[in-house]
Amino acid sequence: MAYVITEPCIGTKDTSCADVCPVDCIHPAPGEDNADTATMLYIDPSECIDCDACVEACPVDATMAEDDVPAQWEVFKEINRAYYEQGHEAGETMVQEFLAARG
Repeated sequence: MAYVITEPCIGTKDTSCADVCPVDCIHPAPGEDNADTATMLYIDPSECIDCDACVEACPVDATMAEDDVPAQWEVFKEINRAYYEQGHEAGETMVQEFLAARG
């Protein structure tokens, strides 16, 4: 089980979670490619070690265990995965689709 960043991070992009991550699996961090254009941060599910450090660090409660993601944010499991498996544009496109669908 990995951790997932969900809707409250959109537009916030507070990097407190990335700062405390012991395996550097939260991106894009300041100075990285796409940091300025990303709408949110993403956790790499294949790198996440389930340490829980990011949960406590997140000021907007956007980060949670995969099993704890509420139904309205289930898509964020796939959004986080797509960002790493298919690239920045894939993740960002899915975020925009989520936002458009909710109105």
